[in-house]
Order: sequence, then C-alpha cells, then structure tokens
Amino acid sequence: MGLLFFLVLGLKSPGKEVLVQISVPIRCILGLLSRYAILKRSVSEGCNSCGACAKTCQGNAMPDEKEGWKNTECVLCMNCDDACPKNAVHFGFMEKSPVASMDLGKRRVIGSILTGLVAVPLLKVSPIAKTAYGDPKLIRPPGALDERAFLNRCVKCGECMKVCITNGLQPTLLEAGIEGIWSPVLIPRIGYCEFRCTLCGQVCPTGAIKKLEMEDKEKNQIGLAMIDKGRCLPYAHATPCIVCEEVCPTPKKPSGSIKLRSKTAVGRM
Repeated sequence: MGLLFFLVLGLKSPGKEVLVQISVPIRCILGLLSRYAILKRSVSEGCNSCGACAKTCQGNAMPDEKEGWKNTECVLCMNCDDACPKNAVHFGFMEKSPVASMDLGKRRVIGSILTGLVAVPLLKVSPIAKTAYGDPKLIRPPGALDERAFLNRCVKCGECMKVCITNGLQPTLLEAGIEGIWSPVLIPRIGYCEFRCTLCGQVCPTGAIKKLEMEDKEKNQIGLAMIDKGRCLPYAHATPCIVCEEVCPTPKKPSGSIKLRSKTAVGRM
C-alpha cells in the first residue's frame, strides 16, 4: 500500500494541496480493493450494538450496524476489535460472512404454522382428487393399488425405477398432480414392462405396489394397446405385417393377446 501511495505521489505535481489530491484517488482504490480483501471482518451473535466500535472507527464504516456496515469504508485499523466489550468482532483470512440466526419470534412461529395449515390442503387439489380415479394416460407399475391408495402409500423412494430392467418406469412431474410428483409411471416409448418380471413389487417398501406371483403377474393388465390405423401397414397400405404378434410375450393363439385374421381389401388398386 505504501508503494501505491508513492506511485500516486509521483504522478501528482508538488503543490500546497498535494495531500488532498492524493487522498481522493487512494480512498477510491481502497474502496474497490476492500470488496475482494483477503482479511475479512466478522461479527458474532454476541454483539449487542452498544456502539463502542463506532466511536473508534477511523473510516466511519458504521461497524455497529452488523449487516449494514460499510465494508468499502473499512481501513482495517482493527480498533473495533480492541474496543468491543463482548469480544464479538473478529478478523480472519477468507472467513465466511456470518449467517443470520433463526428468528423464533412468536409472529414467525405462528405465521409458519398458519402457512402450513393452508398449504397442506392445496396438495390435495388435483384432477385425481376430484374425480376419484387416476388419469388413464398414467400407466402405473403392475400390482399398483388404485390411484388414491397408491399416492397415499407411495413415498417416492424410486426403488421400483432403479430395478426396472428396461428403464420403462420413470418419475412423473405434474402429470399426477402436485401430490404425485416423482411417483413411478411406465413410459412405453422408453421401455416396456417385462412380462415375467416382478422386481418392482418386491422392492416397494410401503406396499403401494403389491408383490405379485409370476402367475398373477402374467394375468395382470396395466394398460391396453391401441392401434393407429393410419400408420399400421395392414390397415393403411394393405401390406402384410405380423411384427406385433411375433414380439408379444403372451401365449400364442388361439388364446394370445394379439390375433391376426385375413381380410380381403375391396376397392384397392
């Protein structure tokens, strides 16, 4: 800092008001450097704002204001540390700013309780709560309880999604309402439900997904596939295709889930 002083002094022409000319730029530079100072001043909760530090402060930085003190005006004279009767002022290298203590005043406590009483019922406000049944677009894991019971029991732990071998189970956002955030749902475009897998029910800790035996799992229906006739080759273009029947894991016809029948197209070129 002394080098900086003499550098500025060398740039100024000697005269009667040389100290005034120097003090202004020096103070501005100190104010800028103090924002990134290595030596930091902190005040503990023991400060009672007695004002003893303000009387000895050489920079008039208002050190008795705790959070409102002017750090850019502090010249690190450390007089406040010596004058503090509570020993609440400390100087250290790269210290973190003191965290404000928790306000446990009566008004804050009552306000928090009232806010909680109002917020909790809002979590129940969703289309599911009004209609008493789930959104048909939400495909829950096999063995899941009915939607209301499922949401009441599901703790959103994500265990079922972790063990899904096809990654088909994914967390919801707002599809199931606020109450259903992060609950598991099957996304067929990402992964299918393995026909002979019962892992999700085995790891569920709350019973939101029932543990199914293999025979029960094979009979459990979680959704119904719909055919887009505008894109299906046999429907739209009269082109033979049996891919869906080939990959379907259910027992083969005549009792299979997918049955194909021959049909003569009339009026096609």
